[in-house]
Parts: sequence; structure tokens; C-alpha cells
Amino acid sequence: MAAQPRGGDYRGFLLLSILLGTLWEAWAGRILYSVSEETDKGSFVGDIAKDLGLEPQELAERGVRIVSRGRTQLFALNPRSGSLVTAGRIDREEICAQSARCLVNFNILMEDKMNLYPIDVEIIDINDNVPRFLTEEINVKIMENTAPGVRFPLSEAGDPDVGTNSLHSYQLSPNRHFSLAVQSGNDGTKYPELVLERVLDREEERVHHLVLTASDGGDPPRSSTARIQVTVVDVNDHAPVFFLPQYQVTVPENVPVGTKLLTVHAIDLDEGVNGEVTYSFRKITPKLLQMFHLNSLTGELSTLEGLDYEETGFYEMEVQAQDVPGSLTKAKVLITVLDVNDNAPEVIMTSLSSSIPEDTPLGTVIALFYLQDRDSGKNGEVTCTIPENLPFKLEKSIDNYYRLVTTKNLDRETLSLYNITLKATDGGIPPLSRETHISMQVADTNDNPPTFPHSSYSVYIPENNPRGASIFLVTAQDHDSEENAQVTYSLAEDTIQGRPVSSYVSINSDTGVLYALQSFDYEQLRELQLTVTARDSGDPPLSSNMSLSLFVLDQNDNPPEILYPALPTDGSTGLELAPRSAEPGYLVTKVVAVDKDSGQNAWLSYLLLKASETGLFTVGLHTGEVRTARALLDRDALKQSLLVAVQDHGQPPLSATVTLTVAVADSIPEVLADLGSLEPSNGPYNSDLMLYLVVAVAAVSCIFLAFVLVLLALRLQRWLKSGRLQASESGLASVPTSHYVGMDGVRAFLQTYSHEVSLTSDSRKSHLIFPQPNYADTLISQESCEKNDSLLTSVDFHECKDKVPTIQQAPPNTDWRFSQAQRPGTSGSQNGDDTGTWPNNQFDTEMLQAMILASASEAADGSSTLGGGAGTMGLSARYGPQFTLQHVPDYRQNVYIPGSNATLTNAAGKRDGKAPAGGNGNKKKSGKKEKK
Repeated sequence: MAAQPRGGDYRGFLLLSILLGTLWEAWAGRILYSVSEETDKGSFVGDIAKDLGLEPQELAERGVRIVSRGRTQLFALNPRSGSLVTAGRIDREEICAQSARCLVNFNILMEDKMNLYPIDVEIIDINDNVPRFLTEEINVKIMENTAPGVRFPLSEAGDPDVGTNSLHSYQLSPNRHFSLAVQSGNDGTKYPELVLERVLDREEERVHHLVLTASDGGDPPRSSTARIQVTVVDVNDHAPVFFLPQYQVTVPENVPVGTKLLTVHAIDLDEGVNGEVTYSFRKITPKLLQMFHLNSLTGELSTLEGLDYEETGFYEMEVQAQDVPGSLTKAKVLITVLDVNDNAPEVIMTSLSSSIPEDTPLGTVIALFYLQDRDSGKNGEVTCTIPENLPFKLEKSIDNYYRLVTTKNLDRETLSLYNITLKATDGGIPPLSRETHISMQVADTNDNPPTFPHSSYSVYIPENNPRGASIFLVTAQDHDSEENAQVTYSLAEDTIQGRPVSSYVSINSDTGVLYALQSFDYEQLRELQLTVTARDSGDPPLSSNMSLSLFVLDQNDNPPEILYPALPTDGSTGLELAPRSAEPGYLVTKVVAVDKDSGQNAWLSYLLLKASETGLFTVGLHTGEVRTARALLDRDALKQSLLVAVQDHGQPPLSATVTLTVAVADSIPEVLADLGSLEPSNGPYNSDLMLYLVVAVAAVSCIFLAFVLVLLALRLQRWLKSGRLQASESGLASVPTSHYVGMDGVRAFLQTYSHEVSLTSDSRKSHLIFPQPNYADTLISQESCEKNDSLLTSVDFHECKDKVPTIQQAPPNTDWRFSQAQRPGTSGSQNGDDTGTWPNNQFDTEMLQAMILASASEAADGSSTLGGGAGTMGLSARYGPQFTLQHVPDYRQNVYIPGSNATLTNAAGKRDGKAPAGGNGNKKKSGKKEKK
């Protein structure tokens, strides 16, 4: 039986230990200070820095500050000393009313770690309030027949102070009829009562004046007085009596102003004026007098102001009923206010980051806030939510503090601004909610390199460009912002033909514009491969590369270069042989020319500008082959001088000329015999010929002038109809008509409309078509510009007066080459057409070739006089062994001897690794259409 009590004691001790441990855990993390009320501003409260384990200067560095729950801030932090001081005068009675202990709690926030530290400050009461009576004069009516010992309640004094500083005692001024008795209520309130010591005699003294003094227990004590006026009345043997000693009512806080709360009622058994009862407040504060109204006649208690549960949830007061003679009684009135959900929750932001970097790690706290609802119970229970599609979540901290933390990686380029809506909702019915909006800016980090729209570009620039000319604009985009998006451009270090890239082009680092630092030459440099680097200004910087191909376009800046016949070096004139037995179409020689340009700028046309004998020789328009136009006659002069022009198809065209001397003889001895008399005679035949020529030229000129006038008239008529006159330009300069012998009416056009020309080895089968306008240059006659189908009689070096559309030159055609037929040399063919083939049955010509070769060999050995003097006609210089392919290695042309089946070459065959082509080798080009 004895073990049970000991076990019971043990269990009780264990429960007590658990309870004390729980209370200690609740208060272990809190810091408690105390300060007296009414202290001066800046008074020391406590050493926060020391209690938080920090140095005073660390408070500002770590963002330590006070956060409160919406009330006026009573305290402040001293950044120099690190102490907690008062922010102003503190009135304990205003904060805690008459609570026995006054605690003010708030939190200290450490900004850098988002940590909260709860702080409690106890406000110590001082005796700063005097006990005061509700009224300065108390009226008491006593019947003259009242027996001694009857007590009459008096109005008590109120003191807002607590403890020893509150009301302590009452004292009545000395008199012979009354004494003072003090009663104490359950709540410790002291009620003074006036005790009748001796019977009153109204006839002796109708009014008695007394003084009641109320004193507190402070040091020094403070006191106040009230005057008591006792009126002696006639006998009234019944006092009013309330039906209930205590009246209670419960009302919601949202009752309208003027609502009747309750009615107190008392009865007096006396009759007449002694039974008339009036009602009044007995124990009430000035604040309650402003809130409630008591009808003195009916006893109805109503509201003068709206009730607010959050301020006061319970009211207690006393009312008294008094008859006319002065008898009275009292009763308590208790008013309970019920809470209604009339306050929406609030979100009080404690700490907020205005912007966060996009590389912020997961779980970073970006905001700290407090949820508050002035309602109570379910109405004050608050929950907070945020939209689900955001990379954030809420975490609960101490009390009602919440933290907003990141849950996903942020990307400023995807979304740079988050508008976060915090929605706080209470638990009332119906629930109330309030939204708070937060704008969170995502700060940029350098996580995107600059990017080009394309990985490579091709740029075309014509040669001979001016130095410093802009070539191209490169642009790279960076999705970052500010300095992370500031892109600079540079060229990668490289060498081209042994020189750095920076000597050819430069780039503006800010704009990305490429500039040419020199004038490019297509014949020297045709392509540049560049690498452009775009780099941003971030830390660390990011970059990307782009490949740029710069192609140089050819321009017609090189005139044709005549390879054969080569200009003599000894002042003599080169000699070509034509036997008198040559048939029409006999190949006398071939003019070989090349052009360093490419494309149409290197397409060459050959023209016979001047000849000693008109109509005796023709020159192939595209082959440069000099052939006989008719059979040679005895009257033809031995020495024939031909002026041949070579012109390219560039814009503008460039040309070169060469003078050929053709000896008309059947054998070498005949040539050697007439070396001294090779000048053409000025006999009557030549004079007649010149006369005929002048007449023919004058006739052609007149016809041409008439044609021009007719054309101008037609143009003028067309202009009058259409309102537009097109300017015409002059045509090609006229040349002898013998140039077109063998073409049989086929004209080659040099104009700005694209022509598709099909030329065969036999010019009589040539064909011209006119496709869509393009750019092409072809030598044409004046009659072809005028669309005349008559036989061509003249050729000019000018363009037709058609419209010339300006079109950029196409890239060079690197596949253009001389056909085999255009190379000098024999082909084995026996026909005499305009393809460049040579006859192989000219016996005398072969003998002449053998003699020339022999003389050239002797001249090279220094034992022959044939090529040394002026009478040799430059045979040594023209056909000597020094004229081999090594002098023109870039053009791979063979040098030939007229009238021979052999080709004088020592390198071409070795380089090519094959024999010369057959007789019709040039038909591969001339037999197909040349399409520009």
C-alpha cells in the first residue's frame, strides 16, 4: 500500500519536470530587457550586439534592424554602441492599461541571413499618475431619521498605475457625524463608504460638507480630493431595488451605433416623489461615457460609438437607481463583445530583395514577411498562397513569419520580371482575403555568347576598289543585357600570301563594318578567307566565330597582250609569207593574244583595221587567223601591210594593235631578190585604187548619214508619242569591209542586251539569237545596229544606241580557256576555213620555212647574215629559237611557222604530256553556242 503513493509522487514530479522544460524551451530563445516608463528618448535598454554575439560595427554591415507587427516603434538601435535604446517617451498606461505586467515584444532581423530573434521588454511602472475621482463633487442625501451605522457608497477614485503606485487609501476630513469605511472587491478595488455615526437633524443642519482624499502608495505618495455634500432630507423609508443584482448582455462587434443593448429597472415602494427613480452610471471611465448612453428615466443602455472586439472584448460598469429623497441602490452591467470577421488579413513585408541574379542557387530567400489579422479565433487564422506556376515557394518561419524562397533555376532571357501575388486568407465565414503584389527583377549574368545569324558569309568586291572602302557589315546578337550584351568585333590572326590579314582588311570593333585597307588586284588575289570573332563585355567574356569568304571580282583593267607575232627587238618588221598560188581562204598566219582578265573581260575579238590591199586578206573575228580573201594576182604588191586590232569585251573595252607584213612570193629566192624593194609602188594602179576607195568611202558615208537622219526622225516620232526621248550613242569606227568577207552577212553585236551567238568554223553557218536582256559586248557593224539585212560594209568600235542596263559583273569563270584551234600551230587539216587549220600541201612554203629555220639557227650561232641586217626583215627575231613557250608560261600557247605542218615548241608538249590536237580541235568551241 505504501508503494503506490511513492509511484504517484514520482509521476507527478515527472509531469512537473516536463512542463517546466517546455516552458524553458519556449523562453530559452527569447531576450528579455526592462526599462522604466517615461524615460527620456535614447535611454539605454539593453546591449543587443553583445547578446547577439556581434561587434557594434557589424550591426550595419549585416543589416540588423527591428521589425514590429504594425505598431508604433518604441525602441531603436544605436549603431555606434550596438545597444537598444528608447525611441521616445513610453507611457505604460497607454500600452498595457492596468495589466499587472507590461511586456512589449518585437523581433530583431539579421538581414544577411534572414534570421529573426524575439525580444521582450518589460515596462516598469512609475508613480506618474494621481488618483482621480470621476467627479469633483459627490452628492449624498440622507434621511434625517436614518439610524447610525448606515453606510452610503461613495464614488471611488481611479489610478492607472499598478502595484504600490496604484490607489492605496482614502481619508475623510474630520467631522462629528460621519466616518469612512473602505471595502475591497474581488479584483482588489477599494470602495469608500460613508458611515453615519450620529443621528442627523435636518433642522439643526441641512447640509454637511466633507472632503474625501484618495492617496496611492508611491514614493512619494500622490493624492487627490473630492468634495462630499451631504443633504439631510425628510424621511424616506424605502430605497429603490433592482430586479437583478447584475445585468449581462452579449453583442457582436458590428452592431450599429445607437443600438439598445439592455434595460436596467428598479422599483421604489414609496409613493409620490419618494417613489420616482432615476438611473445613472456609478462606476465608469471617461472612455465608457463616450461609448455608452444610459437613459436616466427608462434605464435603456445603448451605444454611442461602434464596438471593436480587437480593442476591447469585455466592458464592466455599475449603474445606480436613486429616488427623489436620495435613497439609491446599485447594480453591475457586464457587456461581452463577440468577434466577427471584419478585418482582412495583412501582409507586412519585413525584408525584400528588389532583384536577384539569374544564377541564384535553389533555396535562396528573397523575401521575409509577416501575416497579421486583428480578428481572433478562426477569424484570425491566416494562410498565404502564391501562384503555382512560379519558381518560388513559401516556408513558415517563427510566429507568423514566412519566407519566399526559389525552387527552380531562373533565366533572365526567358523571363526578366516576376510579378508575384501573395494572397492572405483568414478562416472566417465568409473568409476575407487580401493580395499583396511583389515585383521581382531578375538580374542578368553573362551566360549567352554573341551569335551570328549565319555561320558563314560570302562577299564580293570588285578589284581596284578605293582604299578604306567599306566591304561588309557583320552583326552578332547577344541575348544578355547591358555590358554583357555589348559586342566587340575582331579579326582572327592569320596570314594570306605571307602577309597578315590585318594588312588587307580591318574591322570596326564597335559597328562590325569591314574596311579594305588596300586596293585588291584580281590577277594577284582572288579570294580571302577571314574569321570574325564577336566578343561580349561580360566577366568572363564569351565569344563566337563566323567564317567570311571575300571574293575579288574581275574588272577590265588589263588590255589584251599580243603573244604572236611578237614585236621585234631590232627595229625590223616581222615577215609572213603567202605564196601567189594560195587559194581563197589560205591561212597566212594567226594573231595570238591573251588577256589577264577573266570572263567576258578576257573574250577577245580580232579586227582588220587597215590593209595595203583592200579585200585581199581577212581576219577571223574570234580566231585571229589571217586568211586570203581571194586568189593572189600578179598585180598584187609583194609587200602587204596589215593593221590588226585585238579588243576585249570589257566595260569599257580595251584593245591592242599589231602590224603584220605579208610577203607575196612563191619561193624564197624571189623574196630575197626583192628585199630591197618591198615598199609598195605608187603607180597609176594604186592611184586609181585610192580614188576608187575614196569614192566608195564617200558613198558609204552619205548612205550612213541618210540612214542616221531617217533613224533620228523615227526616234523623234516615237518620242513625241511616248513622251520620252532616248539618247543614242555613236557606233563603231568604220574599217575596211574586207574584214567581214567570209561571214556572209553575219553580224556580231556589241550592245548591252545579252546575245547568244553560235559560231561555227564556217562563218556562213553562224547563227544569232536574242534572249532576255543581259550584259554582253560583241563587235557589231553599224548596219546590224540599224537591223539592216544588206551585206556588211563597215565596222565601228562603238556601242549601239539601245538601252544599257547596269548589271553587276558575275563572278569570274575560271573554266574559260583557249580551245585547241585557237592555239597557234598546225592541226593537220587540209581545209582552208576560218578555224585556224593550216594546209599541208604547200611545197614552196615548206622550203621557205626550212630556209628561215636554217637562217635563224645560223643567226643564233653568229655565222649567218640573214637575220642581222635590216634586209633580213627580222626573220631571226621572229622565228629564232629564243621564241619558245617559256616566254609566255601562263598562257600555254604554241608558236607556229606559217605554211608548216610542224609546231615550234619545246615545252608545251612536255608540260601537257600529250601531242597537239587534231585539225578540227577548235571546233569544240566555235561549233557550240557561246552563251554569256
